[in-house]
Amino acid sequence: MKIEAIEVINLAHQAPPGGAFAYGGGTLTGRLASIVRVTCDDGLMGIGSAYSHPQLVRTVIEQHLEPFLLGRDPRSIDALWTTMYRLTRWYGRKGAAVSAIGALDTAFWDLRGKSLGKPVHELLGASRTNISAYASALFWHDDLDLLAHEASSYVAAGYRRMKMRLGRNEEYDAAAVEAVRRAVGPSIDIMVDGSMRYPLDAAVRIGDVLSRAGVFWFEEPFEPDDIDAYCALRTLTKVAVAAGENEFGLSGFRELMRAGAIDIAQPDVCRAGGISEVYRIGLLAAEHGIRVATHTWSDAVALVANMHVVAALPTGITVEVSQDDNPFIHELVNEPLEIRDGQLLVSGAPGLGITLNEATVRKFQLGPMDDVPEGNYSDMIFGSGFASAAPRYGAS
Repeated sequence: MKIEAIEVINLAHQAPPGGAFAYGGGTLTGRLASIVRVTCDDGLMGIGSAYSHPQLVRTVIEQHLEPFLLGRDPRSIDALWTTMYRLTRWYGRKGAAVSAIGALDTAFWDLRGKSLGKPVHELLGASRTNISAYASALFWHDDLDLLAHEASSYVAAGYRRMKMRLGRNEEYDAAAVEAVRRAVGPSIDIMVDGSMRYPLDAAVRIGDVLSRAGVFWFEEPFEPDDIDAYCALRTLTKVAVAAGENEFGLSGFRELMRAGAIDIAQPDVCRAGGISEVYRIGLLAAEHGIRVATHTWSDAVALVANMHVVAALPTGITVEVSQDDNPFIHELVNEPLEIRDGQLLVSGAPGLGITLNEATVRKFQLGPMDDVPEGNYSDMIFGSGFASAAPRYGAS
């Protein structure tokens, strides 16, 4: 079994009129994803995904790594990961290079599972076939009745956990949490995303509000490099502190864990280095008594890959399922997610257990030389006209 071809497929979606929404990073107008297909000489194909600057992902894979991978056995996953990391270490270690490695690594795991006729979670040693899933949405609303109605709709859809976005101002944050708690009742887990918006003193005050409301975790209240603030907050609040969507690789998470910065780690296979690296991060987290709840924002390939890893981790607790109008979550793969009573059923099909919806791929695919259309894609902004940020925290 040898790698015969590697293809990078960059996808871009523009929100329809009225589909943009406000959050801590401004106004989101579209979504991006990079899909990688690895084809072998026996006809098997593996898929993975990266969430980073699309053209950087293409450059790293097609103009650097591909010649070192063609002709190799994709089932030699550890050796391939080490090769790719060492090749990119001088300019990588974090960011686009690690994300690109992760897309290939996920495709290799998909191929290993398909070649053995086993699902990835089984290859990782999982005994669980279902894991908790949470609805991720609840962006800023001027009308809190609409926010409460949205929260109730996720309970009606079978979710027992959900995440909301705060970081607007203290008055809104407190009122929004209280409105959602009233709407869903005491038995539903509420998670809060701070969108990296808080000064430490405000985070402490909001932490008290969240504690009284029984919030499950307080996610990314600070910029990812402000580790001292994370460490301080953990001593000053009763709410679990979560972070990691903006961290890369085992070394980055080791730094967070050694510093005592987090209670819950949130790696993402399409950002942090693939299935292999997120699994290693999860094992390290278990040694530190830290739970793992993977981040997923970009696409269904990453979501499913994260699901397989969480199912195999001793401290894996839940996976994120975006609820906004993102076709890369809801239309990219042919196999629908099965969620029953808040539990996501893990497929027993070989590999990742998914296939791409080629019509969706064709609809949103960028050409090899195409620039990313200008817009605010949440974590990435292209075009200075879309760089308007939300008002400073505390401003109305």
